[in-house]
Amino acid sequence: MLSGMVELNEQAVSVEDLLPLALTSYGHFTSMRVGTDRRIRGLSLHMERLVRDSRIVFGVAVDTGRVRDLVGKALDGRDGPCVVRVTHFDPAVNMAHPEEATGPQIMVTVRPAGGLTPPPLTALSVRYERDLPEVKHCGLFGALHARRTARLKGFDDALFLGPDNHVTEGGTWNVGFIDEDGTILWPEGPVLPGVTAALLQERTEFKVAPVTLDEAKTMPVAFATNTSIGVRALSAIDDRPMAVEHPVLSALRETYLSIPGEEL
Repeated sequence: MLSGMVELNEQAVSVEDLLPLALTSYGHFTSMRVGTDRRIRGLSLHMERLVRDSRIVFGVAVDTGRVRDLVGKALDGRDGPCVVRVTHFDPAVNMAHPEEATGPQIMVTVRPAGGLTPPPLTALSVRYERDLPEVKHCGLFGALHARRTARLKGFDDALFLGPDNHVTEGGTWNVGFIDEDGTILWPEGPVLPGVTAALLQERTEFKVAPVTLDEAKTMPVAFATNTSIGVRALSAIDDRPMAVEHPVLSALRETYLSIPGEEL
């Protein structure tokens, strides 16, 4: 058996349970930051993601009530902020007959969360577009290879470029910009609709437009968003330094931190 921090349907997961996922990577997931009060920002959006992605990946619905119950039980006895990942996959998946994978199960993993004020990160532009980008799926090879490429060259992470040289998203985060007029700009393109980005878009004025790599480098500010880090400045894109402080960026951080968490 593996660590009790990994549970499949409320039971300690076994190597045999995980082998099909390891061999195929066929499944989808969502990750949620849980506060010390066991509340989760954007919980309803995370549940909507699981429902939407399950219909695309498996053609079946997800019992979000059961997901909440399993997450709650996995959190019992844990102190401090943490990140919970809910992975939805079918242990019976077969590479020859993936259409028969119609009985997905719920796996819950828990890990400690880092601070919500992480230092700025540097990003290397890498040409890469995820398969089925609208789904938060388990096929992470391409994204991790891009991140590895960036880190081997001295950067913190990768910033993805589409075939048209337009910026799309980061390794495991959405990217946004603040232009010369102080307007929040989200790049248009095939990206994963992040929960943190969605929460911010519900509460701020912004625009969506295509952003080329050259245009991205002329922006005064760039930032990354995801559930683990909240809002994090980019201090450089390739060889172009970026400002890490800006009134709009500060307001964006404050807006995110002011969003109340939802009860499980």
